[in-house]
Amino acid sequence: ILRERNASPIEQSQLQQQNKMQLESNQFHPHNLGQQCRFLPLQQRRYQVLLENYEFFFPFTKLFYLLIDLPIFQVLLEILILFYKRQTLAISEVKDRLSNINKDFQSIAIVTGLSTTWRKAFPSATIIEDNENLNLKRGKYDLVIHGMALHWANDPVGQLIQLRLALKGDGLMIAVCLGGTTLNELRDVLIEAETTLSGGIHPRFMPLAEIRDLGSLMQRAGFALPVADSSITECLYKDFYALLHDLRAMAETNVLINRTKNFTKRSVFRLASELYQRNFSKSDDMVSATYEHIYLTGWAPDPSQQKPLRPGSAKMRLADALRSKETSLPD
Repeated sequence: ILRERNASPIEQSQLQQQNKMQLESNQFHPHNLGQQCRFLPLQQRRYQVLLENYEFFFPFTKLFYLLIDLPIFQVLLEILILFYKRQTLAISEVKDRLSNINKDFQSIAIVTGLSTTWRKAFPSATIIEDNENLNLKRGKYDLVIHGMALHWANDPVGQLIQLRLALKGDGLMIAVCLGGTTLNELRDVLIEAETTLSGGIHPRFMPLAEIRDLGSLMQRAGFALPVADSSITECLYKDFYALLHDLRAMAETNVLINRTKNFTKRSVFRLASELYQRNFSKSDDMVSATYEHIYLTGWAPDPSQQKPLRPGSAKMRLADALRSKETSLPD
């Protein structure tokens, strides 16, 4: 139960009664929390995110009351916040793409490992867990979204094929995943530090596909009119260790089967931190990290879709269509 640290017994009793009434009426709001108790060492920016996204944390209200005095709650809160914020960028980009498509999607499925934020953005959608074998019904959906989970798949082509088979004719698939330039700064400094001190490197980064490779996978999976594009986001951190902390809190750490099973020497991280600060620092004493989000768009084949003309079937020269003068190149 929330309590004022230096309150008198009478004030303690009043606060406990107030807490009980709030729990029973479910009238809790995070703004009241700052007036009634002192946070354990949570950073101000974390608290601000909590206030801005109160609706997301509302289902955890009673758990919030019970755990606020426990140090472990700081870690749990940060994990929830980072998971939430990581998905919002992908959701906004997906919605932006859908707004440009003149079609009303009635049957929607979303493949994701974090259902809360995606269900809030698409209330009528069916949420599918991001397993290797997706629980999708064949030919049922006119829109399938693969939300920030494709880069974790052992068989991305198989995932894309399953998505295509779940679509109706002329149905749309949109996938969002991390791309190959993600965390290239971190990869470079760890390779250099480990090579310098150990004479070799260990597998530390799961392979992330380049945009051209994912475009080819779309064609292999049988999608019509495939499109792949990407956006680069630069994030600033206080230092090298702050970046590692956020990656662990987001559950985006090393899960490779062949990763080293021994603890890494501290000297490797110290050297990596120095290299990161030297090579990727900004003027305000922050360091930068790159995240690439790749967006894949493809349609289930349908006879109504436009098709490219047969080569050589044109009835007009390009120069005539452009009303320009055609000149021959020298041999």
